[in-house]
Amino acid sequence: MADAPIERVRARVLRVEPAQDDASDERVSVEEPLEIRVHAKGEREPTRVAVTMRTPGHEDELAVGFLFTEGLIDGRDDLARPAVRELSIAEGVNNVVTVRLDRAFDPSLLQRNFFATSSCGVCGKASIDQVERAVTPITERWSISRSIVAELPSALRAAQKQFDATGGLHACALFRRDGELELVREDVGRHNAMDKVIGRSVLAGRAPLVESVMMVSGRISFELVQKAAMAGVPLLCAVSAPSSLAIRAAERFGQTLVGFVRDGRCTVYSHASRVT
Repeated sequence: MADAPIERVRARVLRVEPAQDDASDERVSVEEPLEIRVHAKGEREPTRVAVTMRTPGHEDELAVGFLFTEGLIDGRDDLARPAVRELSIAEGVNNVVTVRLDRAFDPSLLQRNFFATSSCGVCGKASIDQVERAVTPITERWSISRSIVAELPSALRAAQKQFDATGGLHACALFRRDGELELVREDVGRHNAMDKVIGRSVLAGRAPLVESVMMVSGRISFELVQKAAMAGVPLLCAVSAPSSLAIRAAERFGQTLVGFVRDGRCTVYSHASRVT
């Protein structure tokens, strides 16, 4: 799979300002569809699983992360070698990928239509109860200093290279408990950025991420809590607010949820004992 994301292109724009209008070129974020397929062991043809609108690049991570956080694979041991291959490339963009499994795959697991947009990946789930049943409660008891939490946004922002160029990408980052940045991914979809981080971890054999802290650049929705919990992340932070359903889910999953991490402050919404 290509490691160099196609994250921005140039577009002709008209800047309207009080003094004068100015026609010029501007960098904008790329959004393209990606179809994810699963090719199970012993099957002649792959099964179509999902279509998501995403920023091209790291398709292997996105596909594996999506399948993992949706409970369709359990980890790296389910994957064949090589795990992911490209099926179709149009104008330099990988728009169809197949995840190869080293085991059988039950199509009845696809109890909802997976069509995820860049803004909302939870659309079409059969029921929230179904999602909750798939998450193993998080029981890790470690804690970190609130001073480390306060430093996460600046570390994430410094690593958002594509956001600097376009201003149009979300980001998800994985940190160690001492605050050291380990991995960052950017995407037009906040859930895609998280899937890429989790997918990279699954491919590296690092999931579940029970010793990690995750930070996202925007708000926290229910689906982000669910995805992070599926990966075993005990502490999820964001620069903006969580939704009411995200808070309730984090409380039930045993996950510490921290919002409004900015200017040295933060708000802890669930399981506050992990922030000291």
